[in-house]
Amino acid sequence: MVIEVLENKIQSIGELENKKVSKGHVTLVGVGRLGLRIGINLIQVHRGGPKEISAFDGQKISESDIIFKILGGNFGDYKVDFLKSICTHPESLRKVTAFKEDITKNNLDLIKGNVVSIQSAGGNTIPTTAAVIKRAHEIGAKTISTAGVFGIGEEKITVMDISEVDDSNPVVKELRSHGIEENHKIVTTGRFIEDNIPITPYVLDAYSIIMTKEILKLLM
Repeated sequence: MVIEVLENKIQSIGELENKKVSKGHVTLVGVGRLGLRIGINLIQVHRGGPKEISAFDGQKISESDIIFKILGGNFGDYKVDFLKSICTHPESLRKVTAFKEDITKNNLDLIKGNVVSIQSAGGNTIPTTAAVIKRAHEIGAKTISTAGVFGIGEEKITVMDISEVDDSNPVVKELRSHGIEENHKIVTTGRFIEDNIPITPYVLDAYSIIMTKEILKLLM
């Protein structure tokens, strides 16, 4: 009787394990210092997580990209190719597709998937971010983006729907001016370039953990 119960329990566990497979498609727009961290986190998810990750970034690893160098990247290689090289799973389990180009308003048709995560940096990226969000919503994808990543490491990182954030956040204010008013997750430290503080690796580590969790929740 005891052996029979144990066999049934083992069989049940096996059935549950077989159901916990990777599924869905996550698109990462921007694979810089933050995007790389998020991508690595997603690749490492076990018993679930995305089956496919599309990564968009036209930049190559430079002398300033220390995290890439620490992890074995070579200067001059494309950042998305480096992220792809980290994924050693068989493609049947998890596939990373590297797009060596930036998303612009001219190639929005490349946006696919169930969840689109935007972590672009450098210059005014908000108009393009808004365009990506609109395109993602058109295809039924859920969206998440950054709205202030500056910080020493002591800042509270908050996650809210854009409809819950007031206009004191300049990124949110500008996204609203482009028509993004609801059904979009915002992640922010509440600190910006005007605050005259740096972006530390501690903030990026914490930020990537939170964004990974939110992406997985959106994917479920």
